[in-house]
Amino acid sequence: MKFTFRIETKTRLDIFLRSELVQAVSVPVENASITPLSNSKIRRMIIAGAVSVDGLQIRRPSYELLQGQIVCAEFDKEKFFFEKQADDIAFELTAADVLYEDNNLIAVNKPAFFPTEETIVGGEKRDCLHAAVVRYLWTKAALRNPPYAGIMHRLDRETSGVIMFTKNRAVNAAVHEIFEKHTAQKIYRAVCAVAGNKGNTQRYRNLEKGSKFFVENNIGRISPKSTRAKWGELSTTHGGLYARTEFTVLERCMIGGISAVKIEARPLTGRTHQIRVHLASVGLPILGDTLYGAPEYKRTMLHAQSLIFSHPISKNTMTVSAPLPDGF
Repeated sequence: MKFTFRIETKTRLDIFLRSELVQAVSVPVENASITPLSNSKIRRMIIAGAVSVDGLQIRRPSYELLQGQIVCAEFDKEKFFFEKQADDIAFELTAADVLYEDNNLIAVNKPAFFPTEETIVGGEKRDCLHAAVVRYLWTKAALRNPPYAGIMHRLDRETSGVIMFTKNRAVNAAVHEIFEKHTAQKIYRAVCAVAGNKGNTQRYRNLEKGSKFFVENNIGRISPKSTRAKWGELSTTHGGLYARTEFTVLERCMIGGISAVKIEARPLTGRTHQIRVHLASVGLPILGDTLYGAPEYKRTMLHAQSLIFSHPISKNTMTVSAPLPDGF
């Protein structure tokens, strides 16, 4: 469907469409309980190139409309009302989610149940944090094309907390080196079920507050490629890579009838699922991480609390921290 509107008074493009499309579009009955014409969906529609003003394609939601201009919107009802896969939250990055930003870097607070980078499920592209960062940067600048956001490291879909992107390709090599050589310090918080899996369930059963331990081994993928990806201890001859994580016990507690322990984790290497694998290997699987033997919970209780690194330009030591979610 194509809708054409004449502007009567000065306003923003996204605000105008949010108001006018409500009246112009027939909302499906099955979607009546949600807000189908949310600001985030309107912004995505504009950024996707479905809107023109006086015949010129406009991709900036904050574009200022003037009296007398003609706005045309191509509206694909099926795509617009498409809902994400189960458990993927709808998320739009705002200034409140930005933990640090300058001309070269942006660090944001990633929510749980939101993938870091784009994947395709059922033929549809899932929204992701990388795309949300691009949309956020786009709303701040009058650009015809999407701004650049470089992915330097990743967090699992259910892991929340600090994640950093580059805004300038010129710093990619320096930032990549920070993560590749592990000079960036990562501090995580985890809530673990005590003795909830196979493995050495006795070794750390009686840890007291302030106790420290580490896990050091070689890990790699242990599941067939045709099944859900799972990592574990693996010899170097079979592709295992060295991994070490240092842990500090913060507090013993009970959560929903489950004996649990809150732990600070400092990975000294950056292997896939490293913290999850290491904690599970000593009988302390992260609560909610059923892949590694923990009881079911509302989410995998792992949070990237802080990132400490040397700024690629100023060389100053930077500490970026994300607030702890409930339960941590």
